[in-house]
Amino acid sequence: QVQLVESGGGLVQAGGSLRLSCAASGRTFSNKAMGWFRQAPGKEREFVSGISWMGARTVYADSVKGRFTMSRDSAKQTVYLQMNSLKSEDTAIYYCAQSRTMVPFPSPNEYDYWGQGTQVTVSS
Repeated sequence: QVQLVESGGGLVQAGGSLRLSCAASGRTFSNKAMGWFRQAPGKEREFVSGISWMGARTVYADSVKGRFTMSRDSAKQTVYLQMNSLKSEDTAIYYCAQSRTMVPFPSPNEYDYWGQGTQVTVSS
């Protein structure tokens, strides 16, 4: 079993920055890709970014490309999401997830462990 705990969410003004963290415990996650997803009220959960098992490959949704950066520290079993130039449309609950595979895919069906989520609110 894997437990994922997100932190770092909060309220920020448009144009500001936040850094989300996701700490993993339990069975090792070092050979699995990780992903960040988000869900806004009334909308479906959407893929934000993913990182491969060694951190060599990252992928991003077009809506966050150039503004968000995902990274991982395998020694700390933690993944991060640095979010810059935040917009009101980034407001959502952000979830991290562990993939079944070594490379990240955008479909939530490829992820079998999820955190409880952290709220990000961007005021305009």
